[in-house]
Amino acid sequence: MGVSAISGTGTGDLLDAVCLGLESSKVEDVSSEDDTRVPSIAIIGKPNVGKSSILNALVGEERSIVSPVSGTTRDAIDSEVTGPDGQVYRLIDTAGIRRRTAVAAGGSKTEELSVNRAFRAIRRADVVALVIDAMACITEQDWKLSERIVKEGKGCVIVVNKWDTVPDKDHKSTVHYEQDVREKLRGLEWAPIVYTSAIDGKRVTKILDAAIEVEKERSRRLTTAILNQVVHEAMALNPPPRTRGGKKGRLYYCTQAAVRPPTFVFFVNEAQLFPDVYRRYMEKQLRSNVGYRGTPIRLLWRSKKKSDKDSKESSSKEALAETSV
Repeated sequence: MGVSAISGTGTGDLLDAVCLGLESSKVEDVSSEDDTRVPSIAIIGKPNVGKSSILNALVGEERSIVSPVSGTTRDAIDSEVTGPDGQVYRLIDTAGIRRRTAVAAGGSKTEELSVNRAFRAIRRADVVALVIDAMACITEQDWKLSERIVKEGKGCVIVVNKWDTVPDKDHKSTVHYEQDVREKLRGLEWAPIVYTSAIDGKRVTKILDAAIEVEKERSRRLTTAILNQVVHEAMALNPPPRTRGGKKGRLYYCTQAAVRPPTFVFFVNEAQLFPDVYRRYMEKQLRSNVGYRGTPIRLLWRSKKKSDKDSKESSSKEALAETSV
């Protein structure tokens, strides 16, 4: 077909021809897409923390090469495994992610591409397993990876691998280690922690069990009635602060706008009357009352426009006038 992109000549006929080819395709509804959707679990972390060993233990075969030499895994490797619930899950093994300055200093284009593909794996995953070496202290790089997980809105399971190498363990070891993790990875205080030994295959299946529960949580939708009950109880327990001029934040109602991650919209009189401290309080109240363990939740605060309020008042007045007539 002859067309001219600048003048637009022939583009209408081209569009008609394209649309004729689309008429035969069937559009599936959302429920059927959810039934066929394969949840993805990305395994990320610094080099040599045992990501490939975890993948091999979960799959039950040598799917990824395991080596003490860092940088063995270059590309994101996808494998499928069937969970205990019968659902198929996609596991994504990724290359070890070093600090950006270290990658730049190394000058390796291959490593740079590997890190970029690891970041893309996070974006296309539903749940991220952040693997940490039990004998290594949590570093700034672990914290940066946790920040990226939260920014991308992904569910998370913190995996403390090589737990068998920790000497003199007792029943309090996990408690002390969890305190250290929570203190240094404050952005992931809602993420479950699993202690594993991938080489021996100990407790590795708990990673998949935890990821399955996280995926269910991030896909859960609350009814508006239950949500507003929890929110109003939280506001009654701790009302929003007043400004120096005496203005006070008022909440009209709240609704859940999306899942994966769970997103809630608060319709208020003025959004700026609700400071960050109060917004964090509301998030903690939601988590303590309705759950959402293992997933970030997003709270959006929307000011109710005065024009909308005036239009509602005028429409109510018109309705009253029609009723009287």
